[in-house]
Amino acid sequence: MGNEVLLDAGAVSRCRRRVHLEHDPVMLGVPLSPPDPAAEQRIADAAAHRAEIRNRLVQATGDGWVTVPRELPSADRSRMTEQALASGAAYIWGALLPVDREGHRRGGAELLVRTATGYVPVLVVRHRITDRGEGAPTTELTDLDPANVRPDPARRVRSQPRDQLRLAHLRRMLQTLGHAEPERALGGVIGLDADVVVWLDLDAPTWPGGRTALAEYDSRFADRLAIAQAAEAGRAALAEPSRILECRRCPWWPTCEAELTSVRDVSLVVRGEDAMELRKAGVSTVDKLAALSPSDEPPVAAWPAEVFADAIALARAWLADLSVVRKVDRVEVPRADVEVDVDMESFGDSGAYLWGCLLTGADIGLEPGYRAFATWEPLPTPDEGRSFAEFWAFLSEVRARTAAAGLTFRAYCYNAMAENRWLFGSVERFAGAEGVPARAEIQSFVDSDEWVDLFRSVADQFLCSHGKGLKVVAPVAGFQWRDPEAGGEASMRWYRAAVGMDGEAPDPAQRQRILTYNEDDVLATHALRTWMTDRAMLEVPFMGDL
Repeated sequence: MGNEVLLDAGAVSRCRRRVHLEHDPVMLGVPLSPPDPAAEQRIADAAAHRAEIRNRLVQATGDGWVTVPRELPSADRSRMTEQALASGAAYIWGALLPVDREGHRRGGAELLVRTATGYVPVLVVRHRITDRGEGAPTTELTDLDPANVRPDPARRVRSQPRDQLRLAHLRRMLQTLGHAEPERALGGVIGLDADVVVWLDLDAPTWPGGRTALAEYDSRFADRLAIAQAAEAGRAALAEPSRILECRRCPWWPTCEAELTSVRDVSLVVRGEDAMELRKAGVSTVDKLAALSPSDEPPVAAWPAEVFADAIALARAWLADLSVVRKVDRVEVPRADVEVDVDMESFGDSGAYLWGCLLTGADIGLEPGYRAFATWEPLPTPDEGRSFAEFWAFLSEVRARTAAAGLTFRAYCYNAMAENRWLFGSVERFAGAEGVPARAEIQSFVDSDEWVDLFRSVADQFLCSHGKGLKVVAPVAGFQWRDPEAGGEASMRWYRAAVGMDGEAPDPAQRQRILTYNEDDVLATHALRTWMTDRAMLEVPFMGDL
């Protein structure tokens, strides 16, 4: 008889193939990707966040707390949690619920709160759970009674499916134990801002198709359980590898990548559901996709002709080991007399601490080159508003001088979603501060032809077989970053050291490292734009010629 299969809440959000690999005895000892330092840091930050929240809650609510130490062995933690539930403790922190062997579940919650009729789980997470708006069902942070929930006039719920699924997992476990509140399937979440508790109704039809979080969870859990049990018993796999977005950070990716490459699986060039649809239509490999003709009937009925042609060209580019091919006869990119490349550095959801600008083009009486507008006070800080105001003042001055000289102006970024998020976020958070513009001013700029997203120019005119990120595309244009570790995840570590976030003295060398990295990012967008204007036509094959 095989080992007992027990799944935690994370299984319902993981890739189905990963669940198989985690329970396949043949995979024991297979090398995994090394731990990601950034992920390990996020885990440590989350632990510190939980500890801070616990201290605030205990101080505010007084007696009635049972704390289950995480350092204890699992069996002891589970036993202590069960005793606290039986005794009717008002609040159980660090709960590890007894294993639900019949339901094949295991798991725990940051906090269990006793109501008049049972217990409800409360998660403490280090991401944002609300946005500006109205209607979120909340209580004050220190009010842990869901009976006091009121619609919040200043917040709306931000969709966080994993939180809902984890709460559903815990509710099912509490039901098995006979300790769940019987009338309402509720769960609470305390997020990064730690200013309210958001209470979620797991029986509300908030999922696509009018499904509830509990119904979605039950369906997913049954699927993952079947996969895990088949793997444990050595039966035919119920989940095969396929490249998806999650693969980038999965420890099992080396195993899946080797298998996919050995069979030249079509997901190496077409991801996710598109690859699944192609396999169903008999197009399972890159070679089969590349052998098709754009004039053929698309094997996936829902695909427009353009999407089908692009997929074929990507397959042919992959076979030819080309990272970039042209979709258009002639590459064009908007240019101007005066140009500013913009790149923003943020730290998670905490804020944007650096706006870097590269001024090039006609002489307007300002020194050309790179400028950085930064705060080195740890985020969140009001000083972020000051640095943002200085950035906006510079950009506004460049635009005004350009207009006065009768010249044209454009500003460029790569993937405007990030910059736009913090352009609007900054004016909302620091509204009324000196130099911070009104939202309408930002909206006017973002909507104008002066704000150019080079990512869109690349996506519209090129097919990229290895992704369209700046770190992938700019080297095709001949650009290289000076720092061999340059990347968003690495910059998070540098930032922590630069501001002394972990209790050490702020490190000036790491500040300079970030500035160099940011300067290279704006130099990269400038180099990419110049290449698109001057050389891309000569250096990149046209997809129709493959």
